Amino acid sequence: MSPTPLLHAWFEIMDSTTPERVLDMITDDFRLSILFSTGDKAAEFEGDRAGLEVYLAQREVSVLTHHLLQGAVVGDTELVLGETRRDGAFEASFNASAQLAEDSGLVRRLLICRSPWVRFTA
Repeated sequence: MSPTPLLHAWFEIMDSTTPERVLDMITDDFRLSILFSTGDKAAEFEGDRAGLEVYLAQREVSVLTHHLLQGAVVGDTELVLGETRRDGAFEASFNASAQLAEDSGLVRRLLICRSPWVRFTA
């Protein structure tokens, strides 16, 4: 059992051929910021549901996989540290924080930061 069941499910869906299913996991007042660095450039995706849709539209579906290394729950927030891999090879580290709505367990706030410059595994 994952210590962060919602984020575990979120990233499994993101790695699937139908990542748009995460849209069913957010509240009506959802807000996000995803800072995505490739090392030589960075982009930020932010906003509400529409911002998440923009992020999903530009992703390489089923190319990168997310591997959660550690996770914790603090109050209503799940936190994870992980890495993305391309064809099994390390590409970047990331952390994600998701605040969950108390009544529904859906994601209200999502903050994800990704960088290839720091690696937490060998």
